[in-house]
Amino acid sequence: MTIEGNQAVLALANVSHCFGNARALHEISLTVQAGERVALLGPSGAGKSTLLNVLNGTIAPTAGQVEVLGRSLHHLSARQLRQIQRQLGRVHQHHDLVANLAVIHNVNAGHLGRWSAPKAALSLVWPQAVETAAAALDQVGLVDKLYARTDRLSGGEQQRVAIARLLVQDPRVVLADEPIASVDPARAHDLMTSLRDWCGQTGKTWVVSLHDVAFARCYCDRLIGLRQGRVLFDQPVDQVSDAMLQRLYQLSP
Repeated sequence: MTIEGNQAVLALANVSHCFGNARALHEISLTVQAGERVALLGPSGAGKSTLLNVLNGTIAPTAGQVEVLGRSLHHLSARQLRQIQRQLGRVHQHHDLVANLAVIHNVNAGHLGRWSAPKAALSLVWPQAVETAAAALDQVGLVDKLYARTDRLSGGEQQRVAIARLLVQDPRVVLADEPIASVDPARAHDLMTSLRDWCGQTGKTWVVSLHDVAFARCYCDRLIGLRQGRVLFDQPVDQVSDAMLQRLYQLSP
């Protein structure tokens, strides 16, 4: 498999993955073009998080081929894989923050792929790139928490810190796993709007797993429905019908 043209940034060909005897993904093939905003939908256990981990190179598939930014992950050394992963921004449900550090240090973790080890160590004592961190936090409404301890923030505030870290990282592709799971609806709309606008202005590609279909329809232009590790549909948002969603979630008509 090769990525067609120069625009595709993610591609899967017949990808399957098993955890022991449990199959999480079953022969998935798809391509994501540069600049697309793609939502992964489906019930819990559908394989959304596993698919994101495969795209990130965190999990090697049991079968099939994965290409990211034109490179087959199967053929990369550990060092080459890390170089690719630095261009992939992740937002997790559980934030992956260092709780006992100040917010600025967690936001500055977005620089780690570019900073030297001495500069990163110095920043823990004397914070570097303060203006950049403050600007990112301002975008998510947390600039006043720049020097607060991260573990003193609410879950929703910590999720916003994780998104500010993503803005600082400035990756080519954003892979987000339920980025609004721990925030209230009003803040969820603010965060999704910020992510959508930032991706649009900078040409980022965005693949996000969501439980809320309304948010997916509002903020993404393509919907992929997963159930039991299989793709049930992969369509532009305006071509996904209520019947398709009923089948995906097995809802009564």
